[in-house]
Amino acid sequence: MDIINTYGLLLIITAAVVGFLMAWGVGANDVANAMGTSVGSKALTIKQAILIAMVFEFAGAYLAGGEVTSTIRKGIIDTAYFIDQPELLVFGMISALLSAGIWLAVASYLGWPVSTTHSIIGAIVGFSAVGVSVDSVEWAQVGGIVASWVITPAISGFIAYLIFMSAQKLIFDTENPFDNAKKYVPIYMAFAGFVMSLVTIKKGLKHVGLNLSAVEGYSLAIGIAIGVGILGKLAIDRIKFKENLDKNTQFANVEKVFAILMVVTACCMAFAHGSNDVANAIGPLAAVVSVVNSGGEINASARLDWWILPLGAIGIVAGLALFGHRVIKTIGNGITHLTPSRGFAAELAAATTVVLASGTGLPISTTQTLVGAVLGVGMARGIAALNLGVIRNIVVSWVVTLPAGAGLSIVFFFMLKAIFSV
Repeated sequence: MDIINTYGLLLIITAAVVGFLMAWGVGANDVANAMGTSVGSKALTIKQAILIAMVFEFAGAYLAGGEVTSTIRKGIIDTAYFIDQPELLVFGMISALLSAGIWLAVASYLGWPVSTTHSIIGAIVGFSAVGVSVDSVEWAQVGGIVASWVITPAISGFIAYLIFMSAQKLIFDTENPFDNAKKYVPIYMAFAGFVMSLVTIKKGLKHVGLNLSAVEGYSLAIGIAIGVGILGKLAIDRIKFKENLDKNTQFANVEKVFAILMVVTACCMAFAHGSNDVANAIGPLAAVVSVVNSGGEINASARLDWWILPLGAIGIVAGLALFGHRVIKTIGNGITHLTPSRGFAAELAAATTVVLASGTGLPISTTQTLVGAVLGVGMARGIAALNLGVIRNIVVSWVVTLPAGAGLSIVFFFMLKAIFSV
């Protein structure tokens, strides 16, 4: 307790610095979740994608990141073990932020799309299990995360496969692709409007105090879907092309329609991601600030000081501006060749999986969801369409994420204990 009273300001400054590093890593690695498919399908250039993502990620993190945040993400450790020594929780959270931030920087430099959520969870598990007690970790939660490595990509891959194959059958494999696009694309637009509305409502606006009930949320999403479908129908009907165009030209025209759709879904995903995953950086930081300001009292949630949310939002934007292009290239070009219709199928499948997971409480990584969706689209064209070398590296990076975060966190935890001679 004396350590907290004596070194409180120094601990908060240290936590703020490593919290910014973690937010930087979130931006550098996770921006590809929203923008990778848009860049890979040539709907956007990398510069355009990063500029759009900067605006929507910042808006999501700052406007909808939440006034109150859970101090222990996902209930992964039992705070009862820290009540008598709250400084251990402070050291642990600083260690977790530093280790997860370093791992994300390394992974982003290598172009590996890893899970920022799993990075911070692995780090928290590491310091808690080794530095405090094995029993302080909720191991059932960890088991659920490991299971999600398989379940999440499988679900999103299957949904992406279905969406892409339906577009092939209804539009691309017909005599008049553009006429059929006029008929069916508004339906895809309505479905996209419904799913993206739910993602934004569930992931993006739940922090703003807009507490809609399930019925209100779904009703609003259905209303938006109908509106989007009608607007889409009107917009597509106004597009005039010459009669008797050859199929390749018709295909190109249809892809242009899907490209516009993709940009809209990417913006929604960026907003939702910024609002949701900023907590990976500011949750542990808020825990440190809360414990220090309360003189050692540990709370389940903490009201954020005014400077914490902007710090996280600026960190996310800085990371994606400097390193975001590396992971975008892996998602967009490395796994399989993407066109706007394939990228749209992947993006929509990832968003659908996020909605399903948030409704069922399945622990989910948006990164793994999108990678699975891109794999599903690639599989629709056969195994030869996939770059198996890139996929192998991605899977290895997922498996390494938890132990890497845990190992670094343990080292930093004991270093901090030695520095403050506990």
